[in-house]
Amino acid sequence: MPAPILLYHQIDIPPSRRTPFRSMVVHPHAFRNQMLWLKRLGYRGLSLREAMPYIRGERTGKVAAITFDDGFLNVFENALPVLRELGFTATGFFVVSQIGGSNEWDRVIGVPEARCMSAAQLREWAALGNEVGSHTLDHVHLPEQPADEARRQIVRSRGMLEDILGEEVLSFSYPYGQEGERCRRMVREAGYRYATTTRRGSAGPGDDVFGLPRATVRRNDTWLHFLKKCLAGYSSAPASMD
Repeated sequence: MPAPILLYHQIDIPPSRRTPFRSMVVHPHAFRNQMLWLKRLGYRGLSLREAMPYIRGERTGKVAAITFDDGFLNVFENALPVLRELGFTATGFFVVSQIGGSNEWDRVIGVPEARCMSAAQLREWAALGNEVGSHTLDHVHLPEQPADEARRQIVRSRGMLEDILGEEVLSFSYPYGQEGERCRRMVREAGYRYATTTRRGSAGPGDDVFGLPRATVRRNDTWLHFLKKCLAGYSSAPASMD
């Protein structure tokens, strides 16, 4: 049975109406209600690492993988307490050069500054049972990079995260959802075990584990939109540009 992989970015009070990518900021109250809905519907909220046996068809059960791209501090502050309360875990994909920094990659398009988790907070995130994955060093458009630079972004980010954690990093998320056969091959060769895209749908045994689909959760999703995304990988809008 396919499993939904939910994609979040920021969990915070949304900015003003004209702010670019405002839809990617989910209000903490909405996030809490969504997690409560998962619980009521009988889902176990899991990190991608824990969900992979279900996605590959090796285990059966009603699970939803919960993922957060970019490594924002507001996820640590606003989402982590809810996850802990409900007994859920999640995967965070970190922009490694901005650990302890901010969303520098967003400034050119006018997205307000948002702080990222520090190394200490990243370690605490992992110590509480959550997974740490890579979102490259600098949140670059991987297909546009020369091969050497794309490989550096993929390989070096994994090594730096492993140095911070003292443990193996298995997961990768393609920035902006942009990838292709070259990117997938580099991710596989770098030692990752699986990777996520922003392609819509639920993930199952028939999917390439280096191109797993996800369901993007947005600020204005109603409970019905959220329910459809959980049940069928439904999305009411085009794949997100993370």
